[in-house]
Amino acid sequence: MVMSIVNVALPAIRTGLGFAPDQLSWVVNAYSLVFGGLLLLGGRAADVYGQRRLLVSGAVVFAVASLGGALAQSPVQMIVARVVQGLGAAALAPAALAILTTTQREGRERTRALGVYAAVSAVGGAAGVLFGGLLTEYGGWRWVMLVNVPMALAVVWLAMRHIPQGASGGGRRLDVLGGILGTGGVGLLVLGVVRTNEYAWTSGMTLGTLAGAVVLLVAFVMVETRPSATDPLVRFGLLARRSVGGANLFMLLVCAGQFAGFYFVSLYLQQVLEMKPVAAGTAFLPFCAGMIAGSAVSTRLLGTLGSKALLVPGGLLAAVGFGWFGLISASGSFVADILGPSLVAGFGIGVCFVPPTGAATSGLAPHEAGMASALLNSARQIGGAIGLAALVTVQVRHTEDGLAAGDAPKEAMTSGFGLGLGLAGAILAVAALTAAFVLPSRARETAAAPAAAPSDRAGAPATEARQ
Repeated sequence: MVMSIVNVALPAIRTGLGFAPDQLSWVVNAYSLVFGGLLLLGGRAADVYGQRRLLVSGAVVFAVASLGGALAQSPVQMIVARVVQGLGAAALAPAALAILTTTQREGRERTRALGVYAAVSAVGGAAGVLFGGLLTEYGGWRWVMLVNVPMALAVVWLAMRHIPQGASGGGRRLDVLGGILGTGGVGLLVLGVVRTNEYAWTSGMTLGTLAGAVVLLVAFVMVETRPSATDPLVRFGLLARRSVGGANLFMLLVCAGQFAGFYFVSLYLQQVLEMKPVAAGTAFLPFCAGMIAGSAVSTRLLGTLGSKALLVPGGLLAAVGFGWFGLISASGSFVADILGPSLVAGFGIGVCFVPPTGAATSGLAPHEAGMASALLNSARQIGGAIGLAALVTVQVRHTEDGLAAGDAPKEAMTSGFGLGLGLAGAILAVAALTAAFVLPSRARETAAAPAAAPSDRAGAPATEARQ
């Protein structure tokens, strides 16, 4: 909901605070960068210090940051508020998913719970775009940030009342060095891609930033896999399992396409079709209805068909939907250009939500639930941030080229948005191929489940790494 409610308000935020066109995506990316960069640390902190404690702490930080965003008077202040929001979310999100996976038994009970989790996420997306439009048009864009405050405080109250304190990590320590290297590496990677709006891919600034990211990430892997690492931030034996590694890669690609798609469609509705915020928010409802329907179907069929049999057609449907979005025209309409692709893409994305969560968290010991949840959430946010940054760079330059060639502003913008949406569809097609060739079949997935429980030791058994 945090992402969708802000997307609808982007044009109003741009006008209210004076964002330049090529800087507006920072309202989204500042949040995604910090959220994605700190998720691994937040997930492991939930394992070490207790899941409820991290959930409550993250919600409090998120509430304070949201209030700061509502009071922002400049682009810098808004970006800082979004950075702190990302910090709070990095503690809150993996703790919430870890609580879900550790309190539900594996099998039908957990599948049903994960289905509800995915459906609620879809409902949150629907509520976000609708309420974002209502709040922006009738209350002003500041209410889009302010509304998060009571919701975050409600999370604190509910967690304190209904979630047991639970045990802490039982003597385990937080891997601070791994956290610094991992967070720094992921942060530099996302930053390097995000700033390609300002610096070319071949510029010294971009190449230097990406090189720094590679150095830090290589050092991170070396630190996490050293023999003396008793409590690593990430146990890479998890990713060596095809179900876990494939689920994370699939989710990274899906979110790379989806985040960018939401961004471009929101701007197309308001800047080309000239819809007001309420109408633009309402226009997203078919997409979110498709997500809810897809999540429900996926939940019902997952136990029978397995992850792979759902993710391949789900990814292909989403790819077709976003490719269809790429055919938008400057003289288009909601019925002709938005309704059909929204239903197709939304249903496909909805089908893709539940299976990766189950595959990435099944068969784990309770003390590693936060780690696995953080890995999956990191894949979502890092994929979303990198996909959005890369496709916005392509869209902005294509639009500028069109304007330089003499195209009318709406024609140039539509052409840029259409290109970005078409590329988002291509990324989703790659996600479907990833599911087809990386994820294990239903038979292998079932056979591997009993052996999925991880070792408490830093190094995974050799047999596990070959799964």
